[in-house]
Amino acid sequence: MVKMDFKNVTVAGSGVLGSQIAFQTAFKGFDVTIWLRSEGSIERAKPKLERLKGIYLQTMEAWKTNPQAYCRGFADSPDLSADEIDALKEKVVEAFDSLKMTTSYEEAAKDADLIIEAIAEDPAQKIPFYEELAKYMPEKTVLVTNSSTLLPSAFAEYTGRPEKYLALHFANNIWAQNTAEVMGHPGTDQKYYDQVAEFAKAIGMVPICLKKEQPAYVLNTLLVPFLGAGLELWAKDVADPETIDMTWELATGAPNGPMKIIDVVGLTTVYNIEMMKPEAQEPGTLSNKIVTALKEKIDKGELGINAGKGFYEY
Repeated sequence: MVKMDFKNVTVAGSGVLGSQIAFQTAFKGFDVTIWLRSEGSIERAKPKLERLKGIYLQTMEAWKTNPQAYCRGFADSPDLSADEIDALKEKVVEAFDSLKMTTSYEEAAKDADLIIEAIAEDPAQKIPFYEELAKYMPEKTVLVTNSSTLLPSAFAEYTGRPEKYLALHFANNIWAQNTAEVMGHPGTDQKYYDQVAEFAKAIGMVPICLKKEQPAYVLNTLLVPFLGAGLELWAKDVADPETIDMTWELATGAPNGPMKIIDVVGLTTVYNIEMMKPEAQEPGTLSNKIVTALKEKIDKGELGINAGKGFYEY
């Protein structure tokens, strides 16, 4: 058994997943700091964290009388008493109160055993972030990226610690869909890969250990083409989002169609992924139609479930 003694964890970014990662990690007893680019970002992060606290507390309360409300990220077993669930609810409040936020690279890095980078899916933002962070990270710090589609080997040279750098990719609603994909690059030391896999277990995740680099990991290799098919039907005006989702849900028994999933992922993330395609810049292409249509919604503040509206209203 590999020894994992992480205690201080910094999460960089508080988007859909960054906020979830920070909250779940604090809930599982780690000392968590969230790094954000500006005071404005801090103010925007606060309602996301408040919302997560509410989701955890409401779901746990429902779990007392409805076993179906149990989420795997809360506890290893669904068979907890009401008193034991109340103890978990206390941990939720403690986690929320314990979260710290900073805009300082130095403060974010100085005591960190692990830093989880969850900033925008954009190399032009990730590379300067890594280069600046490298100035402040102590020798002990392990650095992981939650990038959805980009490979760690593309960024390892900028981190100042390629042997301690790898990917740890979470699914959305991590308290319920509790997978964490662990993926190294050719220069990752196995020791740190194993420590990160143990950390994933420690915060209630099931580590999905990839043997080699794969663009989009396992999950998004399956998911991205599916979401793209939904976006194609919408951008070409073949069907509206409700019809697209209803078709998939009724025909397969799946709980959510692609457009609902995009609302959870966040339209900005999906837009950034689509923009990485060369044809996205070429007028008249399908990819260009998709990014143009997404940009119109983003510009109106229709960013997905966290904003209260995306393809649906919440």
